[in-house]
Amino acid sequence: MKPKVSATVICKNEAHNIEDCLKSLSWCDEIVVVDSGSSDGTVELAKKHTPKVIFNEWPGYVAQKNFALNEATGDWVISLDADERCTPELHAEIVKEIASADPNLAGFEVRRHVKYLGAWINHGGWYPDWKCRVVRRGHARWHGVDPHDKLVPEGPIKRIKADIHHFTYKDFAHQVRIINHFSDVVCAEYVKQGKTPSILQAIFHPPWKFFECYVWKLGFLDGFPGFVIAVGSAFYIFARYVKLWETGKQPK
Repeated sequence: MKPKVSATVICKNEAHNIEDCLKSLSWCDEIVVVDSGSSDGTVELAKKHTPKVIFNEWPGYVAQKNFALNEATGDWVISLDADERCTPELHAEIVKEIASADPNLAGFEVRRHVKYLGAWINHGGWYPDWKCRVVRRGHARWHGVDPHDKLVPEGPIKRIKADIHHFTYKDFAHQVRIINHFSDVVCAEYVKQGKTPSILQAIFHPPWKFFECYVWKLGFLDGFPGFVIAVGSAFYIFARYVKLWETGKQPK
């Protein structure tokens, strides 16, 4: 029998993204959308593409993605974020691979290709950005520390040389908002873990991150967008240290 494929997408206020994402998954046998309280019409748009739109109060990135994974009923599950798209090439490769997959195979890694500031980003550590996004149901769970989640298969995996397209930021203002939000989330996790701020790390880690992205990983080859990404990555690191310091803990 042909293996059944489910898709899972978590979202909140993604009206500008959700339809393009779900259209790219229209080939799947089932699409599960888990919404955490959208107020911009995301739910209504999602219901045009799938009857399985579920509300779940926001428990965090990792927990929400595991909730969505538990709602899927297919033999295989592809997981996307609302700002990602499954390309036709990836669709074709997934169908071909799962039709003849080894019974012990737990999942597939695919390449994620980002478009930002009008350009496809090919360097700076952003491509090829291998992500496990296709797994055999019941053989994988989401792990990580919010907001940095990772789908971890319980068994062997294989790489598919095809892309997910990722439209990570609408513009620079959106990037700044995401940096602010993600640094808040990471700082809260650090506080839970009892971590304390370090002045030395705050001084040296951000410039090293810029060097890593822009020079070592050849971000300069992506032109001005590569420079913006390197600066943004360094500032994100710096913001985490400042916010941890603001919690009232004294620097070491």
